Amino acid sequence: MPSEPFLHGAASGDPLTAGRLKVRGAVLREMGRAAPYARSRPLEICELELAGPGPGELLVRIRAAGLCHSDLSVIDGSRPRVMPMVLGHEASGEVVGTGEGVGDFAAGDRVVLTFVPSCGHCPACLDGRAALCEPGAVANTAGELLGGGRRWGDLDGHPLHHHLGVSAFADHVVVSARSAVRVGPDLPFEVAAVFGCAVLTGAGAALHSAEVGVGESVAVFGLGGVGLAALLGAVAAGATTIVAVDTIASKLDLARELGATHAVPAGEAAVAQVRELTGGGAHKAIETVGNERVLADAYAATRRGGTTVTVGLPDPSRMLTIPAVSLVTEERTLRGSYLGSSVPARDVPRFVDLYAAGRLPVDRLLTHRLTLDEINEGFDRLARGEAVRQAVVFD
Repeated sequence: MPSEPFLHGAASGDPLTAGRLKVRGAVLREMGRAAPYARSRPLEICELELAGPGPGELLVRIRAAGLCHSDLSVIDGSRPRVMPMVLGHEASGEVVGTGEGVGDFAAGDRVVLTFVPSCGHCPACLDGRAALCEPGAVANTAGELLGGGRRWGDLDGHPLHHHLGVSAFADHVVVSARSAVRVGPDLPFEVAAVFGCAVLTGAGAALHSAEVGVGESVAVFGLGGVGLAALLGAVAAGATTIVAVDTIASKLDLARELGATHAVPAGEAAVAQVRELTGGGAHKAIETVGNERVLADAYAATRRGGTTVTVGLPDPSRMLTIPAVSLVTEERTLRGSYLGSSVPARDVPRFVDLYAAGRLPVDRLLTHRLTLDEINEGFDRLARGEAVRQAVVFD
């Protein structure tokens, strides 16, 4: 961890300017503990040490952090990550101080944190594909920050890994400035947090990856935070027929309230129902579950010449089987979408503007607010499908 955590822009006399910080956070030490998590306690809430920011980095006080299926997939082991790790990747907060060379942020700025730091100079970044930043992917896989190394440690001096450059389940974090986007002071922190993952991923999948157009039909498979954000993106894009598919009746009801024209229970009849409701298949189908069978259904529910977009993260060992000839004879497109094919520095402000205008009511995705001590119970709720987006709110 850096030995000289000098903070530019921090208030004079602020205790956060001195040495390593004592921080309270949620640590995952091993994957695969059995649910219910309220009993097995995979996330340990404990006091940690956090080194101050190095060059190009920010110290951020976290004010709200969302619970996402991507976190759950690390907890249950279906998405392996290096251990031990301070978990969490969707968050908002305020800048406390900056490391050397940071000129775009100052103490007091409100920020949304995003889970892919974009270096700005690799081939993917130069091509406008920030989600595919090569150094960012290497750092995230290693559990490090974009600038290299780790800033976390436990009180016994053992290093801990960062989760996707954010580690949102802690009251303070150090992140690359390339993981942060400034937002205005009028956006509530718990609403701001969902822009960092659910909105970028879901609304981005509809607007950027699927390129939903006015008058098109859209089917959304899976109605968690990302799926409902995709539905909101399709509404904002002007889709006229929107079919929502899920196993849980309460989520289908919410989808109708948010603009779905039809709600279909997931199951063996779902594909036929979507095809009937859309006159032969949806122009665009978006799969958010992270299950290869659901993705195959989404593909089957897409019309000739249509586009199927997947944002879900299945276990790496799972394989997709589709009729290969259909890609040619039906001129079909199957497209992956990471971070909604978004450029956070460009798209977070755009999506916030849509929210402010009433065209992207993402506050409706927030179903529960909880404390850090309640986080294991929150992941039980998420695993049972009883929540859309839950936010840990820090005082």
